[in-house]
This record gives sequence, structure tokens and C-alpha cells, in this order.
Amino acid sequence: MSASTPCAATRFKALTRRDRLDDVLRGLSAAAAAGLTPVKVNAVLMRGVNDDEAADLLEFALAAGYELRFIEQMPLDPQHGWDRSTMVTADEIRADILRRHTLTAEPGRGSAPAETFLVDGGPQRVGIIASVTAPFCANCDRVRLTADGQVRDCLFARTESDLRTPLRAGATDDEVAARWLIAMRGKRAGHGINDPSFLQPPRPMSAIGG
Repeated sequence: MSASTPCAATRFKALTRRDRLDDVLRGLSAAAAAGLTPVKVNAVLMRGVNDDEAADLLEFALAAGYELRFIEQMPLDPQHGWDRSTMVTADEIRADILRRHTLTAEPGRGSAPAETFLVDGGPQRVGIIASVTAPFCANCDRVRLTADGQVRDCLFARTESDLRTPLRAGATDDEVAARWLIAMRGKRAGHGINDPSFLQPPRPMSAIGG
């Protein structure tokens, strides 16, 4: 299914509750025209919803010159209703793509969240972020600063460190840096999604920031 077909527009509206697929496509084109390359597009497949689109989405990205990233669905929904059984795994995504294309794993992933593959020998590539089934916590060097000034040392952290209040009170750069360092020292070894004791963070992804 092409991203420009009526079926694609219908599915986009059902997923986002907004009839704005054309706006998104124009935005991607504008980013590419402005030289913001590679333009990376994230996609989450959900079982029974859009799990039939892995290869189609990839072919759309390849044709447009974008770099697609598939992300396993994570427990960051506002309803706190995430169900692992409905998650489309990285292995399933690869298997679906391999029905039409070859994938060659690229070496040297380092701390990057995505495992990248050359498609049909390259040079174009696709990435798969297996946050749930193959966590990369041991190599993660990511940190997030939310729009309301909170430092999160992990996407799934249940606590945050406030930088907004000291900044507004006139804290110096060194004082802010010291607070940030303390926040990082509390970073856990892993997100714990696969542990029975895992608790979903209070904030959904839309409030944390992408």
C-alpha cells in the first residue's frame, strides 16, 4: 500500500485521529529539500492494526529516499494498557521484509538504539529498534530533557530531576551541570521491561517527548 493511496489516508486517520497525511508527507518532502538528510521516519507496527505494512512502508521510504526506523511497541501509552502479546517483534518485522528484500546487518552499532541493515545490498538502509525483545541498555548513552525542564536518565524512568526550578532561580551553568551529573549517577542498569516487577512510567510518550 503506497503512502499516497486512499487506503493509506484512511489508515493514517484511524491511527492518529487526524486527517492530515498530506501535511505529514509535505513535511517530509520539505525536510529533504532543506537538506535535513537523512530524513528519518519512525514506524510502530501493531498486531491486527498495521502489522501487514512492514514491506510497504519500507518501499515507500526507499522510493522517497528516507531512512525508515521500525520500533517495537513499548509500554508508554497513556492508557497503560500495553500488552506484550500484541507487540510485533523485531524478528517478525525482519521476516516480513525478507519476503521481498535482502537485509545485510551493518557492523559497529555502538550506542545507537537502532540495528541497521543495508537493503538489497545498499546503499539505502533500514533500522529496527528492538527495545523490548533485545534491550541495548548496556550501551545506551541517551538522556532526555522534557519540555517542562525535567531530566530523565531513561525513557522508562519513574523519577525525574528538576532543572527548570533552579534555572529560573538563577542557577549558574556549573550548578546546573552538577545537578545533571547527580541525575546521571542514579541511572539504573536497564529499563526492566522484561522483569516481572516492571512498572510503566507515569508519563506517556506524548508527555515525555520524542
